[in-house]
Amino acid sequence: MKSEEIIFGYRRRPSREVRIGCVVIGGGRPVAVQSMTNTSTADTEASVEQIERIARAGAEIVRLTAQGRREAENLQNIVRRVREKGLNTAIVADIHFVPEMAMITAQYVDKVRINPGNFRTSNGELEVLVELCRKRGVALRIGVNHGSLSKHIFNEWGDTPQGMAASAMEFLRQCKRMDFGDVVVSMKSSNTRVMIYAYRLLVRAMDAEGMDYPVHLGVTEAGDGIEARIKSAVGIGALLADGIGDTLRVSLTEPPENEVPVGQLLADYFTPREGSFPVSDSSAWSPVEYRRRSDVAVPLVHDELTPDFRLLRAASQNPTAELRAAILNLASREPVAVSCRYDDADLETVAVKAAADMGSLFIDGLADGIVIEAPQFSSEQLREVELMILQASRVRFTRTEYIACPSCGRTLYDIESALAAIKARTSHLRDLKIGVMGCIVNGPGEMADADYGYVGAAPGRITLYRGREIIERNIPQAEALDRLVELIKADGRWREPKND
Repeated sequence: MKSEEIIFGYRRRPSREVRIGCVVIGGGRPVAVQSMTNTSTADTEASVEQIERIARAGAEIVRLTAQGRREAENLQNIVRRVREKGLNTAIVADIHFVPEMAMITAQYVDKVRINPGNFRTSNGELEVLVELCRKRGVALRIGVNHGSLSKHIFNEWGDTPQGMAASAMEFLRQCKRMDFGDVVVSMKSSNTRVMIYAYRLLVRAMDAEGMDYPVHLGVTEAGDGIEARIKSAVGIGALLADGIGDTLRVSLTEPPENEVPVGQLLADYFTPREGSFPVSDSSAWSPVEYRRRSDVAVPLVHDELTPDFRLLRAASQNPTAELRAAILNLASREPVAVSCRYDDADLETVAVKAAADMGSLFIDGLADGIVIEAPQFSSEQLREVELMILQASRVRFTRTEYIACPSCGRTLYDIESALAAIKARTSHLRDLKIGVMGCIVNGPGEMADADYGYVGAAPGRITLYRGREIIERNIPQAEALDRLVELIKADGRWREPKND
């Protein structure tokens, strides 16, 4: 684009209002935060108690898996008990593989989430579900997962952002044809770059066809701890900075109520975004493909910068747009480091904000270095956060990456303890990706770019993967971690931890 054709600033994407029980999203309303239970949906009291904890933490919407008839039918009891407790929390059923379960749950819940990868449009299933939803005023979420695209989509597009957008649009066109507007759409991936580009492509496609369905944001299988919060903030923050997003979930392999404060921090952080920044030439930037602006191979952190780097500091309340415009307005392709200042007393808060502000500049290939200005923390603390942001942005890998699902009622083992044990044995390794997945629903697909996978196969049993290849099936969980380490050693990718 030529001079004066682009002005970077913040403008919320217009979307229609969609009612989910007592909760309304879209239409310019505040971004709603949600979470998902990890109890068995067949266990009424355990599920209701967890929904109550999630609601007390501030989530307006809670999702539960309904993988079988028992779980699907029991949602009636769960919803009744939730209402008896005086909670207005919107209840969502999560459906995979068995479309019949969607038809059952539509009788009880406020929204049904289906995965286009295992729900067909060609045999009338979607039409039946839409009419059931229309009758009760139930919303529908078209929830695309990077790891489980349908065969015909995969054959045409591969597991790409373009394929994810095509999958969603196929279902959205059907909903539009049936004049059903209570629809929400999501594009989940554990790869932040894939996730961001998929959402941007989706919004572009919806705009081209006059669709204004609200969007649900999330980075799936983010893991736990500060690294997972940073990874989620990079993906979700990049889109919120673009004005995209009406509801969100931060997926953590932790108790689900832990997700809510992080999600609320992100939702609140992008409410005040002021300032407009004209760009003379935007050709070095694409919102839907990775373009390296300079010749710097690996982005640097604050204590690695050399004198030839230009340091750009954000001064406005809209640092993402300000820094993006400043980079694109430079006359030369000199290396650029971006910097923001944060006065928060909590390191996790600083990390989330910095990831949300600056992550997309690395996702898109514009920035070459990162500097977090927060003198209340040590240089080493900030260096670690900067490295985590670069890794979450897919531009520099300095530690083991864990692609770990947050668990749900389908999970076949204690994934939180298993992830902690796996990290304790392998976190000293470098440039390695390990998938830790609760079941096979999204497991093999979402961890497709992982080097190794640890996937629940049955209660107390684990299947190990090398990439997409199954290496050992149904190992007793007590033996699985040792077998994983043996596999890494056999591949020559193990090194012993240093003794301090």
